[in-house]
Amino acid sequence: MPQNHEIDYRIFGEEMQIVEIELDPQETVIAESGSFMMMDQEIQMTTMFGDGSQANQGFFGKLMSAGKRLLTGESLFITAFTNAGYGKKKVSFASPYPGKIIPMDLSLLGNKVICQKDAFLCAAKGVAVGIEFQRKLGTGIFGGEGFIMQKLEGDGLAFVHAGGMVVERELAPGEVLKLDTGCLVAYTQNIDFDIEFVRGVKNMVFGGEGLFFAVLRGPGKIWVQSLPISRLASRVLAYGSPGGRKEEGSILGGLGNLLDGD
Repeated sequence: MPQNHEIDYRIFGEEMQIVEIELDPQETVIAESGSFMMMDQEIQMTTMFGDGSQANQGFFGKLMSAGKRLLTGESLFITAFTNAGYGKKKVSFASPYPGKIIPMDLSLLGNKVICQKDAFLCAAKGVAVGIEFQRKLGTGIFGGEGFIMQKLEGDGLAFVHAGGMVVERELAPGEVLKLDTGCLVAYTQNIDFDIEFVRGVKNMVFGGEGLFFAVLRGPGKIWVQSLPISRLASRVLAYGSPGGRKEEGSILGGLGNLLDGD
């Protein structure tokens, strides 16, 4: 018997997607602060500590649940949207930057998915949104943002957001995939996640990439994004900083900046 609310949904758009959640009477969806877009009149919005996955937590339990969210850089509060009307009603949530919204049926994914700390968008009420500490020393010291991740637990639908294009890979037992640490969106709980140092001085100095790989070993499923928000932000900052603009294909180079007023 499912413990989470059974919600229906539709995803619209290509580069800037929205997810429309259809709620039966008294059904609830929880969402990250700032993801709300629009809703029908009969939808009631409430703000609460934690994720509301346990009805009888008590104040201290709710405070602990909310406090864990601070470690992932999120707000203490989460927003719940409940259909207080008599028919089906809709509420929509928008992606925060160009990319894809990934629907995840946790009942088909071992009831637990681990994702980057800023990936969670919304979920059916009953899905627990917590934190996942990486147990290996290497991921803690060198993993950067990958050290503290979010975990989504339950048997309902959850939605996460990724930047750019999303690639899904199913790894066989013992199969290994290496990727840029920022490109990892999420993985199922049986995946073994570690950090590997990039060998070779030339690779470190001239490779143009980070010093570490994320190494994932199957069995399990992983989701990979082509455009991490950190990479997008760094490119924008580099372009806007003095001397940071690149004139691709231009023989004028920096002189072109002077001629056009930059």
